[in-house]
Amino acid sequence: MHQTKIEVRDFNFFYGDQRALKDIELDIYNNKVLGIIGPSGCGKSTFLRSINRMNDTIAGARVNGTMLIDGQNIFSEKMDVVELRRKVGMVFQKSNPFPKSIFDNVAYGLRVNGRKDKAYIEHKVEESLKDAALWEEVEDRLSVSAFDLSGGQQQRLCIARALAIEPEVLLMDEPASALDPTATAKVEELIQELKKKYTIVIVTHNMQQAARISDYTAFFMLGELIEYNETQKIFTNPEKKITEEYITGRFG
Repeated sequence: MHQTKIEVRDFNFFYGDQRALKDIELDIYNNKVLGIIGPSGCGKSTFLRSINRMNDTIAGARVNGTMLIDGQNIFSEKMDVVELRRKVGMVFQKSNPFPKSIFDNVAYGLRVNGRKDKAYIEHKVEESLKDAALWEEVEDRLSVSAFDLSGGQQQRLCIARALAIEPEVLLMDEPASALDPTATAKVEELIQELKKKYTIVIVTHNMQQAARISDYTAFFMLGELIEYNETQKIFTNPEKKITEEYITGRFG
């Protein structure tokens, strides 16, 4: 059996009086990719952003139920949110490089976390760019602005930036939705490589993408987890009719 990295039990999320997630229960396994699918506004991103408490800043947001990472309740008062976000990296839908050089983008998190050792930072920047499959394309121009990169390269740079601080979990919110097919294929290949080192949770509206890259798939609808299983089973033999209808494109 796979080792569980994140355990979600009876998890509810509220924006004020509105319940955005209802009684979610699932296990996210170590070194596996979990794909989250479902129509717009069904709670996919809310769930994703709960894992590193990115929703904390929203007025009126509250949770009940438990979400454990390595057995620790991330919503307990003892949880250090800064430490949590170091452990759980995030890559957004739209690449968001900082207006700095390629090198400084990747080094940013290390410096914010107080690393001053120049040799260590250089090593980590190179390693992270290699892990993000970008090193060979940028190694001789690390000092140029990140904005000089193509969209696909910028997204891989943002992945490198997330990797530099050595997270254990990587959250990706539709990381390829703004990319062309070639750049998308590179990001998908990269995800397959990265799961050797990280646990990955990806929200995608692209059904084929979910089928290609995820080991497990969770289908959300109207804030509820309708079905959760191994990807192959969800896509070839779903238990619920509504899952089948969504996957075959009859709605959503």
